Amino acid sequence: MAGRRIVVAKPGLDGHDRGAKIVARALRDAGHEVIYTGLHQTPEQIVQTAIAEDADAIGLSVLSGAHMTLFSKLSALLRERDAEDIVLFGGGIIPDEDLPALAELGVSKIFTPGATTTEIADWVEESVPDTSA
Repeated sequence: MAGRRIVVAKPGLDGHDRGAKIVARALRDAGHEVIYTGLHQTPEQIVQTAIAEDADAIGLSVLSGAHMTLFSKLSALLRERDAEDIVLFGGGIIPDEDLPALAELGVSKIFTPGATTTEIADWVEESVPDTSA
């Protein structure tokens, strides 16, 4: 299994990072290289980190209710920086009715509460191209 490079990020003011750390660890254990940005990152910092690290994907953890704004800004920044090949996915407290709009923004997948780390790792393996080959 070839590993992908994945930036796991906690944008905005949300200070709850336990879930993000669990997902980061699970992705690492599944053979991926994970760059965890830590708390309180701006969309600009997250995109800059992903580009600098030559990431294959960005996984956002959003529990603050600001998911539409944050994903929209990240998607726009990836377009502006000609980095739309970086797969954008996320998870957190996100209402089902927002999922279609997030997909329109270019978010590939949203994992809602109850998703297992195996489910997330399997999705990454199947859906994120491995550019290291």
